Amino acid sequence: MSQSAYIKLVPASTKQEITLDEVKDLFKYYKEITSKTGSQVDWQYGEAAFPYDLREKEEGKDQWFYLKSEERGYHMLVVGTGSEEIEDEDGNRNIQHYIQVVLPEGASYGDKGKGNEFCKFLARKLEGELHLFNGRIMYYYKRK
Repeated sequence: MSQSAYIKLVPASTKQEITLDEVKDLFKYYKEITSKTGSQVDWQYGEAAFPYDLREKEEGKDQWFYLKSEERGYHMLVVGTGSEEIEDEDGNRNIQHYIQVVLPEGASYGDKGKGNEFCKFLARKLEGELHLFNGRIMYYYKRK
């Protein structure tokens, strides 16, 4: 059974909408900063921090992509964007955008750990609301 985590872009987030290309750019940025950390400590940390290759399929164009790994202990993560209609405290209906990270069938514990790590990075960067794979919620935005 697959599991999903969501990074929801709330009104207090730095962005209210996000495209799939922007998410890809955030993953590239993550890979870049972890590689810099590795060069500072003279270790190939970038490979360990991001053991995936970003791949796309034609049927998922502009909706989702997947992270595939050939490393031992890792398999795959699927990342996509979407939106949903929500109702706020005042009863107004608004569109809320989100990033979804899916652990597909056959995902390993390593994938779940990396998925949590990536979700926390994305939520921190976007100041969003993170709904983890286990159902817990973490708030990375300034709350009233």
